[in-house]
Amino acid sequence: GGGQTWATFVKNHANDIWCCDFVQTHDLLFRPLFLFFLLNQGSRRVVHIAATRNPTQAWTAQQLRNATMEGLAPKFLIRDRDEKFGAKFDRVAEGAGVRVIKTAVLAPNMNPVGERFVGSLRREALDHVILLDDQHLETVARQFVRYFNTARPHQGIGQRIPDGPVNDNYVGKIIAIPVLGGLHHDYRRVA
Repeated sequence: GGGQTWATFVKNHANDIWCCDFVQTHDLLFRPLFLFFLLNQGSRRVVHIAATRNPTQAWTAQQLRNATMEGLAPKFLIRDRDEKFGAKFDRVAEGAGVRVIKTAVLAPNMNPVGERFVGSLRREALDHVILLDDQHLETVARQFVRYFNTARPHQGIGQRIPDGPVNDNYVGKIIAIPVLGGLHHDYRRVA
């Protein structure tokens, strides 16, 4: 035997693993836009996002630096072999005490939580919005991530919410708070 399988490794270390990737989309003139994200595998919490038209290696490395500035860093970081990462990104990770694990080529199953987030972001937000520019993409993504982290139940974590319940009060009127202009709703009890 050669040790544990990939699935077992990810399951055993989920709370110590972040994954990252890019979501490519387009603005209303069909120019490319890129959204970078970092996501905690265990909690499913999106910990960082940023949008740009031109994701250079230096820009991507700076995003990792921004996300880990206050000593918040995982033990492991899953990334693909995209040139937008590069050696500079890996050096920033190493400096933060993070071990980078590169996925195999054409192996989306090595980053299923990241792939699931990309699909959710597309289906639940980006497919319903005409983007104007990278700032607009980041604004839409931030609204979706706030909903994703604080209100949206996740099947992979037993229908829990990444940031946990805001209110354990099971008595009171329920209100609906529109998200992304009413595309989604966050349902909360009021005192």
